[in-house]
Amino acid sequence: MTNPLVKTALGVLFGAAFGFGWYRTVGCASGTCAITSRWWTSTLYGAFMGWLATTN
Repeated sequence: MTNPLVKTALGVLFGAAFGFGWYRTVGCASGTCAITSRWWTSTLYGAFMGWLATTN
C-alpha cells in the first residue's frame, strides 16, 4: 500500500497541473470567468479538486 500522504500529494500535484493545463488550453476569452481568467486561481482550484479526490 502507498502512504496516504504520498497519495494526497500526488493528487494535489496532478490536480494543480490539470488546472493550469485547463487555463492554458481552454482559459477564458472575455476575462470575466471567476476561475479560469487567471492562471493562479485555476491552478489552486485544480489542486483543491485533486486534494478532494484523494482524501477519504
